[in-house]
Amino acid sequence: MTAPLAPRILERAKAQGKTVTCAESCTGGMVAAALTDIAGSSAIFERGFVTYSNTAKQDMLGVLPDTLQAFGAVSEEVAREMANGALHAAKADIAVAVSGIAGPGGSEHKPEGRVCFALATAQGTHTETIEFGALGRAQVRNKAKDHALSLILRAL
Repeated sequence: MTAPLAPRILERAKAQGKTVTCAESCTGGMVAAALTDIAGSSAIFERGFVTYSNTAKQDMLGVLPDTLQAFGAVSEEVAREMANGALHAAKADIAVAVSGIAGPGGSEHKPEGRVCFALATAQGTHTETIEFGALGRAQVRNKAKDHALSLILRAL
């Protein structure tokens, strides 16, 4: 099912001549799927990155090992490097990155439902963390996907 935000992203991005990409960890491609579920999405979306492992984050997006070591994969610092790496690799105008703990599980320091986001454009990169709570894996992933789409829409 197409996310309700995705058609609005397509419409606005096309009108502005902008392209979009995404770097996803805990959402595993759900943001890209929401965008590409819409006919005509190839006008604004050429590629996305599913970087579930730390190695993939480093290899595909240029996330620094030192950043992963110092802050962990679920951090605004890593999300920032993911978004910047995706923006550069895809040569896009807007990149969103998502890294979180969908569950089950988590820890005292990084609880289930914590998701870090970054939105990168030529003007800079914004990061934020949202605590969705222990809603269950599917709910956390869906909420993270919808929030990532809302960040793209706001950037447009």
